[in-house]
Amino acid sequence: MPVRPTAATLLPVLLAATALTACGGGSGGDPDTVRVSFKQSTDNSIHVMDDYLADIKRQFEQSHPGKKVELVPIKAPDSEYYTKVQQMLRSPKTAPDLVYEDTFLVNSDITSGYLRPLDAYLAKWPDWDQFIDTAKAAARGEDGKTYGVPDGTDARGLWYDKGVFAKAGIPTPWQPKTWDDILDAARTIKAEVPGVTPLNVYTGKPAGEAATMQGFQMLLYGTGDGTTDPLYDETSKKWVTGGDGFKDALAFVETVYKEKLGPDVATALDPNIQTTVRGDLLPKGKLGIALDGSWLPQDWLPGSGHEWPEWSRKLGLAYMPTQHGQAPGKVSMSGGWTWAIPAKAGNPDLAFEFIKTMQTKANAKKWYVANSGIAVRKDVAADPSYADAQPGTEFFTGLVAFTHYRPAYPAYPKVSTAIQEAMEGVTTGDLSVEEAAAGYDETLREATDDHVVQR
Repeated sequence: MPVRPTAATLLPVLLAATALTACGGGSGGDPDTVRVSFKQSTDNSIHVMDDYLADIKRQFEQSHPGKKVELVPIKAPDSEYYTKVQQMLRSPKTAPDLVYEDTFLVNSDITSGYLRPLDAYLAKWPDWDQFIDTAKAAARGEDGKTYGVPDGTDARGLWYDKGVFAKAGIPTPWQPKTWDDILDAARTIKAEVPGVTPLNVYTGKPAGEAATMQGFQMLLYGTGDGTTDPLYDETSKKWVTGGDGFKDALAFVETVYKEKLGPDVATALDPNIQTTVRGDLLPKGKLGIALDGSWLPQDWLPGSGHEWPEWSRKLGLAYMPTQHGQAPGKVSMSGGWTWAIPAKAGNPDLAFEFIKTMQTKANAKKWYVANSGIAVRKDVAADPSYADAQPGTEFFTGLVAFTHYRPAYPAYPKVSTAIQEAMEGVTTGDLSVEEAAAGYDETLREATDDHVVQR
């Protein structure tokens, strides 16, 4: 069943909104100041976004005399960040001029009336022609209008510790061809390298979209014959109930935690699990295999607070295989974030000028390299210095040809939560795979007004 908000879960959101109002209200208070809201890392030592935006602020204020930029960081795990942003967007008293939006929320926020279409601005901006079509589509609403400017994309795969593999007697370079190959490697690590977590697969509601996308969808989209979307049927415009592929993906998650191949359940269901993986388990050689994203090295670069210059020698990369090795053999999921202008922004023109400053070729390249992102500007992607800037960039860029994108329609956030609930049920052992899948179907029908199809 859907999880209903309680006073305890709503209180932090309401306090955040109250604090913003108390600090002088929303973006319309000063016509010469652009308020920029963004997601700040929950790890105090990670300030990649903070440093980048501080530099853009300096450039903007220098090139726009008399104008000011107020940076409004929101320090929260992903799921809490999304909730706080939506609370802010509801009122002109709290809405910023510019907001950092995960692409999976764009359509639901459009439906809620939170975002402003940018087509009139984009038509007059020559740089928009440099953006690849898939990135443009990620910020396009069902009405055909564009509501955000993407700042990069990403891909996902398997990271593995070469030292752990050596101790376990697993040859490297390692490239599993099936899910069973991954589980076999994890079982070997468990048996041969005590004290090391063999495999991390994000799971459950506390991990939020990381569980859905890095975890479940990397499995689900590797089931079947690869010719149809296992989550959403484009022909009928309906969501797909939990069939065999869905149950197989849940069974993989169940196996990881039932056989104690993953982190202990309390750690796995901690909201800060991503910070733990990137900042502790991987750098300290405590994790054998991580199913994770292309952006991990941003936490290990000089000045990050978790400097780890040896990462490219100590870690290997492998693509995620399909379930049985069936064509096309590889799986990746891609998403990304966009800069959007709230419908209730007080200074939308100034906000788009800030976007233009962020998205010059030079500044876009600087951001892609700083946050270990994949370029969505064609001119940056063609720049040899971008491809050579960091180990792993070429590997993950190559996965884009095999990648899938979330069906980011208005109901998707609820669908994503339903997936997380099913994952959490099998992770804790409270639900069998069949029970978790049945619960998903029930929630799916409620979330989509019964717009579902069975396969």
